[in-house]
Amino acid sequence: MGGRQATTARPGRACGAAVPSGRKIVIPPGGCTGWHFHRVRLDAVVLAGTLTRVLHDRTVEVHRTGTTFVEPAGIGHIHLGHNLGTEPVVLYVTPALPEGTPFAIPTPAPAGATPAACRSHKPSYFSADPVEAT
Repeated sequence: MGGRQATTARPGRACGAAVPSGRKIVIPPGGCTGWHFHRVRLDAVVLAGTLTRVLHDRTVEVHRTGTTFVEPAGIGHIHLGHNLGTEPVVLYVTPALPEGTPFAIPTPAPAGATPAACRSHKPSYFSADPVEAT
């Protein structure tokens, strides 16, 4: 079970520079993202549900509705997200990515972490193509 994403464009600045688009991520109950990392920093807001993140050092962070968090960029920040609740987790993230750039890079679990912690994630989470427009 994996997450879905949607891209929401924001208006450009007066100088004509593109503003990074936001993405809506939906992780169904029992779903997870699989181990991955991002090429750029992500700023995230939890719009609904409770997201449980397992970080590269096996630290666990829980993010409830209305909270925010940052995912640093790079292979040194491998993580996965679980929805252990009974309602969908809905996130809104603002990555500094040009359209068409992969959102996340799948990777094996870090040393000492359980590689099978999330066997049924869908690769579509890592796609640059929106699944649902908002």
